[in-house]
Amino acid sequence: MKIPDFQRRQRGGIIFRLVFLLFVLILCMVVYLARHPLLRFAGESWVVEDPLQHADVLVVLSDDNFYADRATRAAELFRQGFAPVVVASGRRLRPNAGIAELMEHDLVERGVPKENIVRFVHDADNTREEAEALAPFVAQRKWRSVIVVTSNVRTRRTRYIFQRVFAPEIAARVASARNGDFDAAHWYEKRKSIKELMGELGGMLVAMWELRGKGSPSGQAQSVVGLAGGKLLLAV
Repeated sequence: MKIPDFQRRQRGGIIFRLVFLLFVLILCMVVYLARHPLLRFAGESWVVEDPLQHADVLVVLSDDNFYADRATRAAELFRQGFAPVVVASGRRLRPNAGIAELMEHDLVERGVPKENIVRFVHDADNTREEAEALAPFVAQRKWRSVIVVTSNVRTRRTRYIFQRVFAPEIAARVASARNGDFDAAHWYEKRKSIKELMGELGGMLVAMWELRGKGSPSGQAQSVVGLAGGKLLLAV
């Protein structure tokens, strides 16, 4: 008995839907089984570090975490001879007190002599504003290169910002500091780490909007190579 055309089309549509549903189920299963590597990759992709060389100065940017991880990394780099001077950059909290003083204390406690520390007090509310405040300060001191050491989850955004804010003749590098608040490999297991990463996603979008049309990543990379003889180490 011949099957009518509409029945064949109906049967074909049912088979197609079943195959498609099976494909979706298999895809979901694969994603579920691979969720940990995928989530780990998502977290680790936000952590970057440039090759480090000797620098003119080491600058620790404001708002270090509770564990003083940025100051700890900056002190390590200072002891390893990456830079002879450390700039403690910090927000002003009161007319006569701010984060720079606390950061200086953390650095001294970790082995950086006080005479090798320079305080830089500012009123910046974010990394972009701090970079814009630091740019003329760095130029005035005639420092010719920068290594940016920041909390691990902030490295990618920080490099993006400094490459666009600093003058092309100032080489900017980024180094990652340990972060007790963010574990790149297991960020999805802790509420605080999730909050950190989500904040970075939003911060990166804002930075891209605010700095649209400014600077050139490729031009900055070339200036870094060209100034290999003198670097500024910048800790965020």
